[in-house]
Amino acid sequence: MLSYRQMTKAKTKSRRKIKTRSAPKNLKQRVLYQKPALRSEAFAKALADAKSFAKDSETLDALFNEAARKAAAVPKEPFKENWPYLQAMLRFIRAFSRGTYSPRDVSDDALLWMIAALNYFVDPFDLIPDEIPFLGFVDDATVVEFAVTRTRQTLDDFMTWETAPSPQG
Repeated sequence: MLSYRQMTKAKTKSRRKIKTRSAPKNLKQRVLYQKPALRSEAFAKALADAKSFAKDSETLDALFNEAARKAAAVPKEPFKENWPYLQAMLRFIRAFSRGTYSPRDVSDDALLWMIAALNYFVDPFDLIPDEIPFLGFVDDATVVEFAVTRTRQTLDDFMTWETAPSPQG
């Protein structure tokens, strides 16, 4: 016959939580890279081109114009909650290319992610060609979402700057 102490000990063991390994903190980042659009040659090219675009304000301005035209014509649904951030990216690139917004704390990476996302967005022959109804913009939305996750603070800072009252001179 088991003693009270032995029975209590047995119950305590069965009630203990089993420790499981928590998911890595960067799991979302890993999942994002697994999306086909981000592994495509089109995205690699958009990212490589972004480096040269960042150094040329005329090229950035042309990218803004082309992306703004396309944004006015595409359906918003694939972009979901990232639509306002796509619009903010457009305004950021326009202001940056024209020299009206050039904060010191914008990282080169943030700038490159935004340029790459817009560059991919305007490419009609990316992973899923834009002529395919609705689906043609799903990959664009994936790339925009990826860029937004990496530049959200920069874009939020920019939108705060946009809405701040201008200093009276």
